[in-house]
Amino acid sequence: MQASDLRIALFSGNYNYVRDGANQALNRLVGYLLRQGAAVRVYAPVTDTPAFPPTGDLVPVPAFAVPRRPEYRIPRGIPRRVRADIARFAPNLIHVASPDFAGHSAVRFARRHGLPAVASVHTRFETYPRYYGLAFMEPVIEAILRRFYRRCDAIVAPSDSMAQLLREQRMSYDVGIWTRGVDREIFSPNKRDLAWRRSLGIDDQEVTIGFLGRLVMEKGLDVFSDTIDCLAAKGVPHRVLVIGDGPAREWFERRLPDAVFVGQQSGGDLGRALASTDMLFNPSVTETFGNVTLEAMACALPVVAAIATGSQSLVRDGVTGRLIRPGWIEGFAEALGAYCTDDDARRAAGEAGERTAQRFGWDQVNQTLVDTYLRVIRQRAAGGTVPRLGPVP
Repeated sequence: MQASDLRIALFSGNYNYVRDGANQALNRLVGYLLRQGAAVRVYAPVTDTPAFPPTGDLVPVPAFAVPRRPEYRIPRGIPRRVRADIARFAPNLIHVASPDFAGHSAVRFARRHGLPAVASVHTRFETYPRYYGLAFMEPVIEAILRRFYRRCDAIVAPSDSMAQLLREQRMSYDVGIWTRGVDREIFSPNKRDLAWRRSLGIDDQEVTIGFLGRLVMEKGLDVFSDTIDCLAAKGVPHRVLVIGDGPAREWFERRLPDAVFVGQQSGGDLGRALASTDMLFNPSVTETFGNVTLEAMACALPVVAAIATGSQSLVRDGVTGRLIRPGWIEGFAEALGAYCTDDDARRAAGEAGERTAQRFGWDQVNQTLVDTYLRVIRQRAAGGTVPRLGPVP
């Protein structure tokens, strides 16, 4: 069997209605599969105002809005018409990208029809409750995730650190890596634009700290703003440039009244905005990979990030940036302050990051997942089944 023999039914809770790193990775994967001659059918919620056109054939599944976060949708499951569409498509592998109701239904469909199932892990859902005063729910969510992933033939994580965490959580015996790539045509130090900075009121000599991502509290906006306050109290000159949008933007703007907010950017505009900062500050602990971290490194920017899954696999502490204990405001401020005041250190870390980013090409990354698909199908054809795991300690 080869890539052109694949028939993949892909289930996702968000394929193109909100722009984020996970769904952009899925669209790139589908594009790569189609170029290899594979057949792909995507099942996901849709809206009247998608963030970007979908890659490949997209079949709508019924969904409802997330309470207090209506921009996101949760699939309600797989209705009869969708099951009939799957049967007509006749996949030889099910790929589930989100552990939602439709994802659970897709795994049940796979087991009922003797199809292998692969799950990709895109975010640390078990950490989300802590940002909404529900930290006590984390063990419950982790148990639900464990039940879901244990029923799949294999799971893939976007980084070595996330894969190790999944093993420690005893999510699966078969944990592979499907990392992320970076588009060097978009993200490059050559995209830096001083004229664009000046148009925003940022002088050429001002050192700019960048934030890139969805403006939601789980991205660590509170830690970011507290750190900027600490940096200001130390008398370190700097500017803040925020790239992105989201439901917490109004709160973030009030919290950082001197910051420059440029909103959602994409394509070449995104590359220009990011390359026009001088460093990236990423305090989030919810990412499994950290696309923004890799994109900043490709732009030759040092990255100050929390010690968390994803960042640990990208940032070499003291070489391409700094890794700081999550939530340690003073530590973050000291690391940022050092790069704000030492041009040589900032330049050296950025150049080291750019060299690291050169290893992450999208085609190589996606071929790794294709190899996992083919291996899992061979194992199932040879009579393999999902092994039972022992109890969690």
